[in-house]
Amino acid sequence: MKKFLFLLGSLIIVALVGQKFNLFPNAPKIPNLRDQSIEKQTVVYEESVVTKVVEESLPSVVTVIINKATSSSNIIEINPFDPFSPFRQIPGKQQKVEQNIGSGFIVSANGLIITNKHVVSDNEATYQVLTNDKKKHNVEKIYRDPLNDLAILKINAKGIKPLKLGNSNNLKLGQLVVAIGTPLGEFTNTVTSGIISGLGRGITAGSPFEGFVEKLDNVIQTDAAINPGNSGGPLLNSRGEVIGVNAAIAESGQNIGFALPVNVVKNLIDNFNKNGASFDRPYIGVRYKMIDKQTAILNEVVEGAYVVDVIAGSPAQKAGLETDDIIIEFNSKKITGNDDQTLTKLIADKKVGQTVILKVWRNKEIKSFNIILESAQ
Repeated sequence: MKKFLFLLGSLIIVALVGQKFNLFPNAPKIPNLRDQSIEKQTVVYEESVVTKVVEESLPSVVTVIINKATSSSNIIEINPFDPFSPFRQIPGKQQKVEQNIGSGFIVSANGLIITNKHVVSDNEATYQVLTNDKKKHNVEKIYRDPLNDLAILKINAKGIKPLKLGNSNNLKLGQLVVAIGTPLGEFTNTVTSGIISGLGRGITAGSPFEGFVEKLDNVIQTDAAINPGNSGGPLLNSRGEVIGVNAAIAESGQNIGFALPVNVVKNLIDNFNKNGASFDRPYIGVRYKMIDKQTAILNEVVEGAYVVDVIAGSPAQKAGLETDDIIIEFNSKKITGNDDQTLTKLIADKKVGQTVILKVWRNKEIKSFNIILESAQ
């Protein structure tokens, strides 16, 4: 018996040594229990991260509801007993429509909620939000950002839990993300997870379900499942911090969604709070993309804010700014391509009605423009 055990032990030692040094390439491999344990721990860890994020964040995510009165089509009725006027038109009936159309998330305990501008774009409608505890709250005020697809909703509520806002400047490809919202306006509190699959994307977004078309720059691409109705909901990192606002999907692809970076949201909230919790915010009315020094050299242009679009009727259009202009100075402050929020911050520090001087590079010439800041409303 001792000889048998000694022989069995010797064979095991030989097999392990042979596997380590590949002395027997055709021999069956002995399972590495340590690797299996690590793999199992990794799966469990990732699952627990997602469940913890959902558990902590769900009470702060809302569904946006639209309320609007609509009329059905007029009906033509035939009266066979009246040969002189056989057709009679019956007016359509007025009816009130209530529909879940988007998502949002709470950013302050006193009732401020972030969503997409296109979700609440109908000025003739009224809106409500449905919180996780199944309570409905009337939206008392809406602030729509004229430059970004964002809006702030104000509700009268106390004791609600805001989400923490992260930093979208520190994102990395492959980073774990979680999306929460109400896809198709029907499935409230839907949770999906995935990774960041692209950064700095520029897209033209549109949705037949939500009825909008918008140019979005510097957005986050993710493979976390996002559908119409998810718009305005949060994209969260593994710490439960908002890193983006879900805004669009790729119509011709699968698992390709896009979110606006949260730093744009933080700037919007700062402007709102700086103006005494009012909705009065100055703007000049341009969409722009920053050109850094290296890109400027390669394209034989200058560093600054490249004007992608000038909003019709805006202060910028009234002053004479044009598409393809490059803003290089704001009130003698040089605009560099290293910080994509420089111009936005400079504008935010001003007040409605103030005049600012912009220096613009156009066709290799420097031009100056006096712009009177107007309210973003």
